[in-house]
Amino acid sequence: MNPKTPRPTDITLHQQSKVLDIAFDDGARFELPCEYLRVFSPSAEVRGHGPGQEVLQVGKKEVGIDAVEPVGMYAVKLAFTDGHDTGIYSWEYLYELGVKREANWKTYLARLAQAGKSREP
Repeated sequence: MNPKTPRPTDITLHQQSKVLDIAFDDGARFELPCEYLRVFSPSAEVRGHGPGQEVLQVGKKEVGIDAVEPVGMYAVKLAFTDGHDTGIYSWEYLYELGVKREANWKTYLARLAQAGKSREP
């Protein structure tokens, strides 16, 4: 982990709104929907094992998070309500997801549309 990577000062899971709220020590704060975190999971199941092997996640609109577990001093493991729990979300990756949320989401929705798929379960 890069020592300059901002570190979380607060992580709060809001079950009702299905949002993970993360504040970082550089003052940044991100509200990351569970669906967004699920479709951008860093797991091999989602990302594949190399470029071009990504698996488009569909039907995740209603997914929530059952548990947020610390992984050392550098990450959290998220256990989703659909049973997915293999991604390790480093502080750096969570920060990147926050910064790039709008662009990532736009790209994801375009990929869904192109594939003729839906966010609906």
